[in-house]
Amino acid sequence: MSNVTLRVNGSTHTVDIEPSTPLLYILRNDLGLQGPRFGCGLGQCGACTVIVDGAAVRSCITPTSAVTGEITTLEGLARDGNLDPVQQAWIDEQVPQCGFCQNGQIMTAKVLLSRNPNPTDAEIRQGMANTLCRCMTYYRIQAAIKRAATSITASSTARTGGVA
Repeated sequence: MSNVTLRVNGSTHTVDIEPSTPLLYILRNDLGLQGPRFGCGLGQCGACTVIVDGAAVRSCITPTSAVTGEITTLEGLARDGNLDPVQQAWIDEQVPQCGFCQNGQIMTAKVLLSRNPNPTDAEIRQGMANTLCRCMTYYRIQAAIKRAATSITASSTARTGGVA
């Protein structure tokens, strides 16, 4: 056992763990965060996805001791009581059916849009290809990402006084 310090959603946490413990277990069991989900346990489905320093990371296969950067979970996307544009687009487009994969879908979409703020349909499909949805809501996911991109672009334009 060893003490590991993590920065999660803007707060610092120290946990006494086996260094090989998957990050997902610490986030859910020790920190009580319910966004990342256990899906396949192999890093294949994406339900466990979190963002670490701007990259989508499969927390079910990532040893906690290997994480040194800022971790953002689904719970950390909303700011000052306002949903992130991706979260709001998910609601507006009524994306979820069972909801199981939505954490991974939203977190992956957030990273996609941070790297490509105006993706084409093909770029969305490629960027989201490794995050699986059992209910097959891929068309609604794509529509939500396009809506979020439009919202982010409009918000950015408004902040810069019309200069995108």
